[in-house]
Amino acid sequence: MEDIEIPASGPLVGKKLLYFTSIFVSIGVFLFGYDQGVMSGIITGAHFKNQFNNPSSLLIGTTVAILEIGALASSLMVGTIGDIIGRRRTIRYGAFTFVFGGLLQTISNTISVLIIGRLITGVGVGLLSTTVPIYQTEISPPHNRGKLACVQFTGNIFGYASSVWVDYACSYIENNFAWRIPLFLQCVIGTLLFLGSFIIVETPRWLLAHGHDAEGIVVIADLYTDGNVRDEKAVNEFKSIKENVLIDRLEGEKSYSEMFRRYPKRLFVAMSALAFAQLNGINVISYYAPLVFEQAGWVGRDAILMTGINAIIYILSTLPPWILIDSWGRKPILISGGLTMGVSMVLVSYAMFLDIPNTPALVVLFIISANSSFAYSWGPIPWLFPGEVLPLSVRSKGASLSTATNWLCNFMVGELSPILLEKIQWRLYLIHGSSCMLSALVVWILYPETSGVTLEDMDSVFDDASSIMSSVHSRSNYGAVLDDNVSSRSFVSLAQQARNQPSLSTELNYSSNPNIKAGAPFILPQDLEPPSSQEITAYRSRDNNSLRGSIRRGSESVTSLFK
Repeated sequence: MEDIEIPASGPLVGKKLLYFTSIFVSIGVFLFGYDQGVMSGIITGAHFKNQFNNPSSLLIGTTVAILEIGALASSLMVGTIGDIIGRRRTIRYGAFTFVFGGLLQTISNTISVLIIGRLITGVGVGLLSTTVPIYQTEISPPHNRGKLACVQFTGNIFGYASSVWVDYACSYIENNFAWRIPLFLQCVIGTLLFLGSFIIVETPRWLLAHGHDAEGIVVIADLYTDGNVRDEKAVNEFKSIKENVLIDRLEGEKSYSEMFRRYPKRLFVAMSALAFAQLNGINVISYYAPLVFEQAGWVGRDAILMTGINAIIYILSTLPPWILIDSWGRKPILISGGLTMGVSMVLVSYAMFLDIPNTPALVVLFIISANSSFAYSWGPIPWLFPGEVLPLSVRSKGASLSTATNWLCNFMVGELSPILLEKIQWRLYLIHGSSCMLSALVVWILYPETSGVTLEDMDSVFDDASSIMSSVHSRSNYGAVLDDNVSSRSFVSLAQQARNQPSLSTELNYSSNPNIKAGAPFILPQDLEPPSSQEITAYRSRDNNSLRGSIRRGSESVTSLFK
């Protein structure tokens, strides 16, 4: 790159920017968690029941679960939308939709308006729950990608716990504000995310995939270095992502049918993980904990209090994976979590079956155990998989299908739980306990370990001939002759090695991979070079003059006052 002075990015770079951005976008999953929990305390309140004429179990189930229908619909659309407009703008529109739906819920006087508000909020939740994990994955370095995903999930559970305690505090209000205030507070948090979406960075992988190379190298340098675009680490990361993007272009745009044909194992991991996360029974607790505790013997406000205590322990249980997920690995955590959660669900069932004086205390104990098991395992990790295991060319499409699977299963649990709690009572927990045990078995047999693997190297984990280089890898064992830092998709690096090893040269023809379009050009080393200093300087000048730049400079000025 030319020796031209390039303006500095400012003080918020490197780990500070990475962690700030990760925590801020976690507001998106905070909203999802808040909306999961807020209805659990509201539906047992006297003022809510009076306002809506004591709704039946079926109507309560529909009111709670209709959110999942909205989320299901939008999560199916967001795969295409997110690829076109970017992750940042999708988060912005998701937050706006969430706030609009929340306002409708707040002012509702009939159950139909409340249901419509929940449906619209669900559309926003679907946009956010699909996009935020992808955003998180695409900005995170491989050595702590899991940790940042777990931090995000803690935000989700903090949202759930906050809603429970807000419900408990508002239960002392002797009018309709007892349920309107909890519903309004979600709008305040959603507005904060909407405003913040104007200043957070776009993901470098989306930027490079859409030709925004100057902004891409700046974002890479800001996230992973001190903002120096000439830093070797930033340049190498740029080349790695750019090469992956170019290879995906050579393979052509992938339809949903081709995605299923090319990546069946990846899709199975991404979709089954999110399905098990719901079928394992967590939302029987999240959505209906006060009803569960009332059924076990806790009455009225005490049921909400027990839900609040459970929520605090729930938050604390999300902390151990921050340390374990990138060192211990995904598989051991999922297996242990599935087994302990399964045992806890069976014990909940047994305690209710006994129906003895100690049953209320035992049910609380075992539900807390089940919640804690979920919080460190099946809570955070399934949301990490879609963005982690799927290649960039189908990441949004695959993530949208995976998230839609989550919301479909979520809807089934939310709709059927109040009916099943009434009809089969303690036997319901045996069903979910069986699902927990099955999930542990599936992970043990069918899931690969993805901890510490770069997104560009994920092909070597699945070995599914998804790129130019995966077929070369399997036939030439190129990993034995390349440096460990070379990506498994590195066509250019392998081509350079082949000049010194003629035995590999015949493996470098595009015909070795039937997925490459006929007549596709070769990728040359100069195609991977970062943009010139003039281009980067021009981009930074435009960015500094934009609204985002003005807000950022203002925030940095405020920060400097406290130094």
